[in-house]
Amino acid sequence: MRLITLLTDFSEKDGYAGIMKGVMLSIAPHARIVDLSHDISPQNVLEAALLLGRSAAYFPDGTIHVAVVDPGVGTHRRGIAARLGEQYFVGPDNGLMTLLYRNASSQHNEVKVVHLDQPKYWLTQVSRTFHGRDIFAPVAAHLANGVELDSLGKTVTDPVLLPIPSAECTQSGWQGEVIHRDAFGNLATNIREEDLPGDADIRVHIKGKHDLPVKLTFGEQKPGELVAVIDSFGYLMIGVVNGSAAQLLGADVGEKVEVVCSPKAAGSQV
Repeated sequence: MRLITLLTDFSEKDGYAGIMKGVMLSIAPHARIVDLSHDISPQNVLEAALLLGRSAAYFPDGTIHVAVVDPGVGTHRRGIAARLGEQYFVGPDNGLMTLLYRNASSQHNEVKVVHLDQPKYWLTQVSRTFHGRDIFAPVAAHLANGVELDSLGKTVTDPVLLPIPSAECTQSGWQGEVIHRDAFGNLATNIREEDLPGDADIRVHIKGKHDLPVKLTFGEQKPGELVAVIDSFGYLMIGVVNGSAAQLLGADVGEKVEVVCSPKAAGSQV
């Protein structure tokens, strides 16, 4: 029994994600399908790539990740399938698998990408607007049934990879930016916990006027107050206790965030 995850920008309104599940289960009835999210902002490939990159590690070996955020559907952009370490990816070649690809490569795991050019593994009729149903869903199902990756198409050596924003070290600390806004209005940055020295007083600056210490939990601040914490994925995050930092600050993805590190005063705590 193979596990397939499904990540799209379809929302739940129009049934597109459900149709993809129907296609997959018609071909691989014993597969298990997990909805990762269908609430990616429309056409936001980077948002989807980040979500997939931080989620994949929590799924077992052999999982097939199907991601369809595909503004180039019907054009000459390639459809691809890939083995990335012990997991698989199926979707458009537009950078959705960037973090999975880089993580597997950095760990010297097996990485192989193929161009989906074998129509016998697609639906008979292929539309110009719904490759998720007509190509990616059936390909994932055939993978789940044991079809070899090499059978799906020719090897790709130049997959599209996104330029993921990275934090920069400065003389006083780190300069980063917001890379994700979640449903609560929390603002996750690209500054990692391991970037922050444990023996320093750390202050977080956003919007040029907010000076926040890093707390361990939301509960260390009062309701309605801003708070900086390390999120569950190990990144610096700015939130509001029982509220929305995005709304309070008028901030979103791309907002600059500065971390200033200075020697900790004797007897002080972060």
